[in-house]
Amino acid sequence: MTTLSQLQPQALWQWFEQICAIPHPSKHEQALSAHIQAWAKDKQLCVVEDKVGNLIIKKPATAGMEDRKIVVLQAHIDMVPQKNADKVHDFEKDPIEAYVDGDWVKAKGTTLGADNGIGMASALAILGADDIPHGPLEVLLTIDEEAGMTGAFGLEAGMLDAEILINTDSEQEGEIYMGCAGGVDAQLSVPMVWQSPEPTNASYKLSLSGLKGGHSGVNIHLGRGNANKLLARFLVEHGDELAIELTQFVGGSLRNAIPREAEINFMLPPENLTLLQTRIAEFQALVREELAIADPDTVLTLAEIPAEKQVMSEDSQQILIDLLNACPNGVIRMSDEVEGVTETSLNVGVISTDDNGVQILCLIRSLIDSGRSEVEGVLTSLANLAGANVEFSGAYPGWKPDNSSPVMASVRETYEAIYDKEPTIMVIHAGLECGLFKKPYPEMDMVSIGPTIRYPHSPDEKVNITTVGQYWKLLLAVLERTPVKG
Repeated sequence: MTTLSQLQPQALWQWFEQICAIPHPSKHEQALSAHIQAWAKDKQLCVVEDKVGNLIIKKPATAGMEDRKIVVLQAHIDMVPQKNADKVHDFEKDPIEAYVDGDWVKAKGTTLGADNGIGMASALAILGADDIPHGPLEVLLTIDEEAGMTGAFGLEAGMLDAEILINTDSEQEGEIYMGCAGGVDAQLSVPMVWQSPEPTNASYKLSLSGLKGGHSGVNIHLGRGNANKLLARFLVEHGDELAIELTQFVGGSLRNAIPREAEINFMLPPENLTLLQTRIAEFQALVREELAIADPDTVLTLAEIPAEKQVMSEDSQQILIDLLNACPNGVIRMSDEVEGVTETSLNVGVISTDDNGVQILCLIRSLIDSGRSEVEGVLTSLANLAGANVEFSGAYPGWKPDNSSPVMASVRETYEAIYDKEPTIMVIHAGLECGLFKKPYPEMDMVSIGPTIRYPHSPDEKVNITTVGQYWKLLLAVLERTPVKG
């Protein structure tokens, strides 16, 4: 069986194998960071950990290239922790079980972390190489990109000397990214009045699973099912006729991942059980038919659970269901300027329930600030109508495209020279950190490239081996072509 370390380029894949072996989910990157720092010091490279935990590693130019502009290669250390329901895995302790499947590298039942582990591996492989021509080089590895961009927010002016930044977090070979969406988190808090259940009612759990999920930006236009929205729809259509009394609504795990699973706990009269089973079967068939192409494997599972001590009041339950059903989700608007790119979107990502009420965590993305503001206004209006509270936090700017970017032109020309075809210049509907870097480094020229990664932020994540080689070849050629300092 082929192992990662046998793949080409070998230095990159050897690093990725090490990255997979050391747990590094968002907010728990310390072990991998320590490993990288120890390695860099052993290689006698200058390595600094800044106030928030970002790593900056610097390497002198190779012989004859001392007069080139300084380039910083940038990646994020953390990965999204998502697993299938039947997979036993602790992301804070267990290694990622990566394996080769044809021309793809995948993981067993979990996210792979190719986003952004491949980019990080490429930067570290270049730092460790003695035979790759480059000018003065810096590597910036940021923390917590997937869960709040803490590292990018915390990066201070003066830490980097580079004039050019190459972000390695793109996910399609043959595409050069020159802009990205900004975003903001929105949390809707629905207050809850609790009451005693009907004493004769039986308690059940209805679980919805089998969805593909995926990245809430890159995959949002694919029309995949959102487990939270689907269960809310079931309640709208059948809650009253079944006399359902909700006790809990839980769904999703990350605001930037399309929720693959959700569940509700509830009580209902025992005589309605047969009708409930019928409605579940009908709804499963309906959803499978509607999502036959985008998400065909929806599964609804009913299980009896111990009796609950309290249920939502009729009014509270109705407000919650109506709010969830009315809340927009998915693509809000496609871009007029960039064909085929989502301009504005909303992901109803995580729902949780506690004694105080129900919290709904969403992520708004938009290429334009006005688009983000519009969706903030929609959620505020819904909250007002429902008597709920909404808070917005963690806003980050988009990365405005610059058609005159010298580094973008250089990467495009290099790609054409290597592959004898034009790359596609793109804007991505995802939160690359470049927009935040522009604040401390407004004059830095930026571009983003990467290999082909499919289904990031889901256990179906996979990276194409051939395109990793193509990305590596392009990256080395771009470094070799770094212009002379002005």
